[in-house]
Amino acid sequence: MAAIKIDGVHKRFRVYYDKGQSFKERILFRNRNHYEERWVLRGVNFEVQRGEAIGIVGENGCGKSTLLKLMTRIMYPDKGSIEMSGRVSSLIELGAGFHADMSGRENIYTNAAIFGLTHQEIASRVDDIIAFSELEKYIDNPVRTYSSGMYMRLAFAVAINVDADILLIDEILSVGDVNFQTKCFERLHEIKAKGTTIAIVSHATSQIEQICDRSVWLDNGVIREEGNPKYIHESYLSFMEQRRADELESRFQEQLKKQEINESTDEMETGRPLNRSHDVTEKELPAFCRPGAVRLGNQLVEFTGLKIYDDTGKETAVFQAGHDIKVVMEYACKNPGIEANFGLGIYREDGVQCYGTSVYIEKNTLIKTRARGTVSILLKNNLLNGKYIFDIAIHSFSGVHYDDMRRVFLFQVISHKYDIGVIRLDTSWYADGEPIAEEALQ
Repeated sequence: MAAIKIDGVHKRFRVYYDKGQSFKERILFRNRNHYEERWVLRGVNFEVQRGEAIGIVGENGCGKSTLLKLMTRIMYPDKGSIEMSGRVSSLIELGAGFHADMSGRENIYTNAAIFGLTHQEIASRVDDIIAFSELEKYIDNPVRTYSSGMYMRLAFAVAINVDADILLIDEILSVGDVNFQTKCFERLHEIKAKGTTIAIVSHATSQIEQICDRSVWLDNGVIREEGNPKYIHESYLSFMEQRRADELESRFQEQLKKQEINESTDEMETGRPLNRSHDVTEKELPAFCRPGAVRLGNQLVEFTGLKIYDDTGKETAVFQAGHDIKVVMEYACKNPGIEANFGLGIYREDGVQCYGTSVYIEKNTLIKTRARGTVSILLKNNLLNGKYIFDIAIHSFSGVHYDDMRRVFLFQVISHKYDIGVIRLDTSWYADGEPIAEEALQ
């Protein structure tokens, strides 16, 4: 059953260009009150099941926080509907609902009452709230004397102790020290395990991946993609990186045009043609990549091919558990001699990281690149039954991305064992100190 149901939600705001600040200014300068109607959300649809944790990502202004405020009924949609099943607890804005002149203890009672707890229920939990916030020394001081981190501690401590069915969080986990953030994540895992539905808005994609089962990527008020957090975030970050690269390219082209105009002027003045040499290339995904692959990096060193072989030398995408897998990465380098670190990662189809390594990790060295070359790795395949994905990467020693390719190759592992988990470990079994021999079942 759905705990949150978002159905065709639209939301718009009036954005004024030069609105008078006082009543007098609005009367005297009526012509200044020009505005445009800006649609922040345009037909958003999704559901969140009970006990599910969902992350909402996107660039500034895409509608993330607006959507969360609509869920809390701080504001209402212009079109569409939002259904919330159960008690809702929210951390939308730091210190929202707190009174600056009241003490921390008094604000606990006030804030918890807003969430629907009775005075008796609050009294039975106030000690736990104070203990979690770690503000025992300051709990009877006015909250105006609190730092932003102390605000966050108190707000979070209240929100997670109201036995909410739905918890909404907007960026607030970025406040506070490392220890308290770890404590918050541990508590979020606990309340999720109890069946609480969680929705988190954050620019910190790693935080979402720790907690959430699914991510929704909002772009210009609509859902661009939703699904496994790791894969959605890779697509989102790649999109943002490409946008940044396009902006840099646009600036470069503008400078190029100005340079060409100046050169043309020089030609007219001197009567001598000038030598021009421009190397502008478009970044593309190679043919060996599977659909949905994501690419990052400056391509100073780049992959040109990828081949996967089994232990018989056959190029394939299906492997027997326990048999070797050989990965051959072909590359090209624009400036031969660059020292590069080649790496490989393996993820299960649902995004669980199974393994990751690199030349530097294994051999404590880097590879001196040629104009064209290959780097190979032989893997002892102890993966269990299932589908897996290869990531491949070329980095500098300092971590600069030369070519970082995600979700490049999908392969399957077949095993006749019935193990549980991600990998098979070599084991030995004993009964009363004697090794147990393997026998065929009758």
